[in-house]
Amino acid sequence: MLAETFIILTVMFIAVMGPAVVISVLGYAVIKALSRNPSAASKIFIGMAIMLVFVEAISIVSILIIFQLFAR
Repeated sequence: MLAETFIILTVMFIAVMGPAVVISVLGYAVIKALSRNPSAASKIFIGMAIMLVFVEAISIVSILIIFQLFAR
């Protein structure tokens, strides 16, 4: 029982931390790109928004898969 709970928590931690790391790297890249070329802000923003949507979708799908795998 305890081992199964630890496995579930570990898998959920990985499923949450993966997208969180991607979001932080994306934020760093956007700040760096905006500091180099502020006039391209609209293009950078559109790319960032699309990337965030995909990252959040992957996060939600992975958490739903975890709930389906470990449902009782």
